[in-house]
Amino acid sequence: MKKFTLFLFVALASFTLEAQINTPAPSPSSKLMQTVGLTDVTVEYSRPSMRGRTIFGDLVPYDKLWRTGANGYTLVTFSEDVKIGGQDVKAGTYSVFTKPGATTWDVFFYTDTQGGGTPRDWDDSKVVAKASVPAIKMPEGVVIETFTITIDDLTSNSANLGMMWSDTYVAVNFEVPTDAAVEKNISRALGGPTAGDYYAAATYYSSEGKDINKAKEWMDKSMSMTEKPAFWQLRQQSLIQAKAGDKKGAIATAKKSLAAAKEAGNDDYVKMNTDSLKEWGAM
Repeated sequence: MKKFTLFLFVALASFTLEAQINTPAPSPSSKLMQTVGLTDVTVEYSRPSMRGRTIFGDLVPYDKLWRTGANGYTLVTFSEDVKIGGQDVKAGTYSVFTKPGATTWDVFFYTDTQGGGTPRDWDDSKVVAKASVPAIKMPEGVVIETFTITIDDLTSNSANLGMMWSDTYVAVNFEVPTDAAVEKNISRALGGPTAGDYYAAATYYSSEGKDINKAKEWMDKSMSMTEKPAFWQLRQQSLIQAKAGDKKGAIATAKKSLAAAKEAGNDDYVKMNTDSLKEWGAM
């Protein structure tokens, strides 16, 4: 019995030692990050190697869905809405599947992001974009040993999501909304401060005891630019008006805030406005 116990202990100890040994992954994971225009693009995937095998048409059969890498799904994340093959793709993370052919590949962007291999039940409704792209042969003598995804041919408004392995390269073009974003930024900058900018400046000046007349000017400007001020915004305006010596204006604004707070069912602001109105002799 003692010999058996000793044998079991040695065996378990040996297993524990073996389990602690780290070895390289056959298909190591990789993460690629690239900014295209103003859009951040991230690709996460695993990278199998050839190891003397014939890849396309053999290990990866032609005209069959491929997971486009190894291990878990290959994922691409766009920080902004993009266009792929003329199709609108919302900002977010998508899995990438391909159907390699001898001369053309179909590339699919799919909403499921968890899993390995290919989906057991393919659902066309989950395909947000599909692109058919030419399979380009590498120059003679050029062989890519390890599957590689790249982001190539960058411009301010587009780039190519490239995939290469063995003697083949394919590229899917995607467009990013740089022009629209820049035009919006230009309009905002040239148009001057927003209502929110004036509001933030006014509340800061008021809370820090700075020039209260300047704070009142900014707050009045903010409220004039706001279509329907909220009860909490009106509350701040009334307090600044009171601090600036405009009691009549403060009372009128506090009454508006009180009515809006009652409509919103916010008892805290109902009480605060009521207390201020009493303090200012309006109730």
